[in-house]
Amino acid sequence: MQTLHALTLTACITAALAACQPHAAAPDATATTATGARQNTALETAVNAFIDGYFQRNPVFAANAGKHEYDGKLPDYSPAGLKANADWLHAQRAAFAAFTDAQLDAQGRFHRDYALAVIDGALFWLEDSGFAYNNPSFYTGDLSPSMYLTRPYAPLAQRMDAFIRYQEALPKAIEQIKANFKLPLPASYIDLGVDAFAGYASFFASDVPSIFAEVKDSTLQTRLTASNAAAIKATQAMADWLKAQRPQATQNFALGAEKFAKMLYATERVDIPLDQLKAAAEADLARNLAALKSACEQYAAGKTLQQCVAKEAADKPSGGAVEGARAQLATLRQFILDKDLVTIPGPEQAKVEEAPPFNRWNFAYIEIPGPYEKNLPSVYYIAPPDPKWTKAEQDAYVPGKDVLLFTSSHEVWPGHFLQFLHSNRSDWRFGQLFVGYAFAEGWAHYTEEMMFDAGLGDASPEAHIGQLSEALLRDVRFVSAIGLHTGGMSMAESETMFREKGLQDPGNARQQAARGTYDPAYLNYTLGKLMIMQLRDDWTRDKGGRTAWKQFHDAFLGFGGPPIPLVRAQMLGGKAEAKLWSAAMPAVPN
Repeated sequence: MQTLHALTLTACITAALAACQPHAAAPDATATTATGARQNTALETAVNAFIDGYFQRNPVFAANAGKHEYDGKLPDYSPAGLKANADWLHAQRAAFAAFTDAQLDAQGRFHRDYALAVIDGALFWLEDSGFAYNNPSFYTGDLSPSMYLTRPYAPLAQRMDAFIRYQEALPKAIEQIKANFKLPLPASYIDLGVDAFAGYASFFASDVPSIFAEVKDSTLQTRLTASNAAAIKATQAMADWLKAQRPQATQNFALGAEKFAKMLYATERVDIPLDQLKAAAEADLARNLAALKSACEQYAAGKTLQQCVAKEAADKPSGGAVEGARAQLATLRQFILDKDLVTIPGPEQAKVEEAPPFNRWNFAYIEIPGPYEKNLPSVYYIAPPDPKWTKAEQDAYVPGKDVLLFTSSHEVWPGHFLQFLHSNRSDWRFGQLFVGYAFAEGWAHYTEEMMFDAGLGDASPEAHIGQLSEALLRDVRFVSAIGLHTGGMSMAESETMFREKGLQDPGNARQQAARGTYDPAYLNYTLGKLMIMQLRDDWTRDKGGRTAWKQFHDAFLGFGGPPIPLVRAQMLGGKAEAKLWSAAMPAVPN
């Protein structure tokens, strides 16, 4: 669940933090400064060693970051390999924890805490979640070959050689994954794995030969024929094996309250009690439902909310979702410039393409080159509807143009893509590489409401319905994640909530309920958004309020992607703590 981001500390923030530190007598201060400088240097040496070690154990992560000496390699998924990774992470954690507050300056403490958070998150997913032994999503990100096929980081023949080596490694990796799974598996996990591995097999069979057809090297073509046949066989066999597990499938997907709470702290440094989180999720859902009712009274008077949303959804983007998104990106970029909302630090643009068959578990996502790459395009992918669905469900899956407008805001301008334009210009490599789920998705989701508040779509009722449709989807994810994993909620109950309160079409509702079982952290869209909104309000309060939004956005994007409570401590001083936007956070009795 990690992405690639940047981290910098602006001079004003560093100065403000330094001003909050206790003052000592001059001789002691000099000695402390010298000691702190030495310890900061030692810490950065440890950080660089961690990055190198992480690359060695996670070669797909490294290659995606642009370290192409790792091309074609897959991780060791054997029990011995997983244990070795866990042992290494524990040793790294001990090494970073040994740097005490007294030894480090403010920046050093932040860097240490950021590193510890990354390690704790990795250990949670590897050890505590149990996903290595039952959840295909633990592996499918590593298995994606998109980088070799769509990212022009090298001539096609060179990428073909890397892809062949990837395919040659794939059958062994799949056998290791299969051996790791402890039967019986949850039904939704099986369905995810069947779709993913069958998607790989289909893609390898139908698309791969033509992608590399122009390469005239006969040796490479012979190797590709062999590796592709083996990869098709291995991925289809895995899909078939998983399909054969369906009769014994369970509904035992819940992490339980203890593990769920541990996930939130280990991965995001959020320690808000679950009952308060649930209340905040329900409060934001109610807030957005009320706003939708108001917008619908203007847009579709006399109709139900479902009919109102259906009316908006019927106004499809011209040429389909992919063509519609392409047309929207220029408008969004110009809107950011006209309203002076956040700095656009470079000329880069994002492409829009249809998602490949092996990665269609969500409607939209973006692939962005890592920080070691230069001058390469990012691709905003949009998934077509599942051909197995009815025609009505397929038609409903394609969003209306106003919903798509805010999806494009989320993925590109000023969401993920702009975030990476900032981060990849940073001078601290660790922050470029490791980003938390709540930071990345919280920022992207935050920008949707921020853009509407700034007047996107002329603040029309239909534009508001588009923004609120996305907000309600994420609100129901927030409620569902807590319910599915800590409250005994069934997938059917979650699906009903997505239809009735998230106002999603049947196909999306079914897909989103299933995702909640194998992606328990998908509450981070709204959780991150609410933490950012509260931080914005607190930070801008004495800086002009709304007139300081651009200043806030630029400062926030400078931190890379640590847990938002760590960013809060850097921007406001004091301890790292999770605070949700006050309008969504219920009052706690004294």
